[in-house]
Amino acid sequence: MARASLDKDPADVAAMFDGVARRYDRANSVMTFGFDRRWRVLTGRVLDARPGERVLDLAAGTAVSTEEYARGGAWCVAADFSFGMLHGGRHRGVPMVAADALRLPFADDSFDAVTISFGLRNFVDTKAALAEIFRVVKPGGRLVVCEVSTPTFAPIRFVYRRFVLRLMTWFGRKVSSNPDAYSYLFESMLTWPDQRRLAEIIADSGWRSVEWMNLTFGVVAIHRARKPKSDS
Repeated sequence: MARASLDKDPADVAAMFDGVARRYDRANSVMTFGFDRRWRVLTGRVLDARPGERVLDLAAGTAVSTEEYARGGAWCVAADFSFGMLHGGRHRGVPMVAADALRLPFADDSFDAVTISFGLRNFVDTKAALAEIFRVVKPGGRLVVCEVSTPTFAPIRFVYRRFVLRLMTWFGRKVSSNPDAYSYLFESMLTWPDQRRLAEIIADSGWRSVEWMNLTFGVVAIHRARKPKSDS
């Protein structure tokens, strides 16, 4: 299918990402005017993956981010429900698992941290996915989400929504192996919750110490949270 509807049927979304996998990393760089690299580096700093830790990079795509996080000595696994994406990153030398975020194939308390970059908005049920991630993180472990967000300054927000998003989508379509998929991505960016609302959704899923940091005027935000060390 050329593009997924905003109902986010998992099979449709997976098929869409299979279709863009071949040029996905290049399209991301072009569409974000090269900012994707900086956002990934900053997400890695917030994640702070350390030697001996087990880290799940969920919705990892071609595992560009997984490879970077592993350089610090942590054991990092890339998980994605698009076989095309995983196949596109098979040369990266990190473990890869085909996985549905709502039914992760991992035991309880398996990971020290889980991170998601620009993938949370593609899950059919955001809160259910956050609860499932909560299950596989050890008590005291952490969640780091890098996702599109809402510019905080009204004039920048107007320009971003009216012009920049459309320009980004146009560039993405030009270099993508499945141009129509970027119509869905454009719509998903427009309808995604702002920083505070996403923080509330994360907290409602059981996470604590939820906080966020705006990047590039709030076009993107990194949310960080922890799983309580006990149920008390």
